[in-house]
Amino acid sequence: MRPNERTRPVRVGGVTVGGGAPVAVQSMLNAPADDVAENLAQIDRLAEAGCEIVRMAIPRRDCLDAFEAVCAASPLPVVADIHFDPLIAIEAARRGAAKLRINPGNIGGLDAAVPVLEAARQAGIPIRIGVNAGSLDAGLAARDDLTLPEKLAQSAVDYVRFCEGQGFADLVVSAKAHDVMTTVRTYRLLAAQLPHVPLHIGVTEAGTAFQGVIKSAAGLGILLEEGIGDTLRISLTDDPVQEIRACWTLLSVLDLRRRNPELISCPTCGRCQVNLIELARQVEERISTLNKPLKVAVMGCVVNGPGEARDADIGVACGNGSGIVFSQGKTVRKVPEEAIVDALMEEIGTL
Repeated sequence: MRPNERTRPVRVGGVTVGGGAPVAVQSMLNAPADDVAENLAQIDRLAEAGCEIVRMAIPRRDCLDAFEAVCAASPLPVVADIHFDPLIAIEAARRGAAKLRINPGNIGGLDAAVPVLEAARQAGIPIRIGVNAGSLDAGLAARDDLTLPEKLAQSAVDYVRFCEGQGFADLVVSAKAHDVMTTVRTYRLLAAQLPHVPLHIGVTEAGTAFQGVIKSAAGLGILLEEGIGDTLRISLTDDPVQEIRACWTLLSVLDLRRRNPELISCPTCGRCQVNLIELARQVEERISTLNKPLKVAVMGCVVNGPGEARDADIGVACGNGSGIVFSQGKTVRKVPEEAIVDALMEEIGTL
């Protein structure tokens, strides 16, 4: 069995995380924590994009009313993200959180966690133990006999054992760093040391869209291929909807889950006689909101299509100011360059 088939299933609202369930896709809200309308609007956009779990920060106690209102109206399970103040975590559990996310490095020590565990138990919700490289427990961070991945894994393991010793085992674990290979090595340790606990994987503070997607795809792609990870977030300094698009694209190219179309397009060369870069961009934009797991090819010449894209569900092979639309390798029709995108979308609509 792969690691993520051996983990214990945990329920986050109506979503199962672990136990061999499909890798769940999640993101985090970035609207002001006291703005109910804006947070709900963002949740609606995320849900439409395919988000399955959403996390909301509660930075102050006076944001709890807004959090409660968001939970009551959200179509997605809402995870309460709490740092520093265990009383916020306790109250969030009472006010509709589908899961709590706490960091053992800044929640106030083990004693402070006991009433948080009890609040989660009474609410019937799980807790994510979220360890970050930048907020390790001071004593553990100071040890020079351990590597950073070992410190991160040890922090999570110690906290899991404490929680389980308190009789609370409804747990998910994350241990993130901004360095890709530190993240990979940490999660490999966790999969070995906590084989029963579902893992939330991610590269934290990965950066803006270009760098963040590359770093996340590199690290999370390694882990997912090894069967490590029960839920993921691709963290970007961008609109959270872009995180969801990136998550689904990664899961799709790894043949783990498919939801949206995949674009296949060639890099162009001297044989190309149309503005393929612009055509590909337009097609990518038009298909980005489709909830169809199709492969769509936009190829610059007959060398690359339909031959090399014969496994595409639909595509176009371009010539001199025109394009041949094909499906499953067979020609459907020929159209001028200016009609290619519309023709392709019309044919996609029939599939």
